[in-house]
Amino acid sequence: MANKLAITLKRSLIGRPETQRVTVRTLGLTKREQTVIQNDSPAIRGMIKKVSHLLEVKEVQQ
Repeated sequence: MANKLAITLKRSLIGRPETQRVTVRTLGLTKREQTVIQNDSPAIRGMIKKVSHLLEVKEVQQ
């Protein structure tokens, strides 16, 4: 697996349930089209799976 993940918010949070909004904020995303780099861990992978329909994820080797 990659060391890091580049996570981009592709869909708006308008009209989404509060649990999904909190998950996206916990990943460090606040605006649409924003990209953050997170360590690849089971906790981060679980959060990504929960809101995968809103995100684009790429593996980054660093």
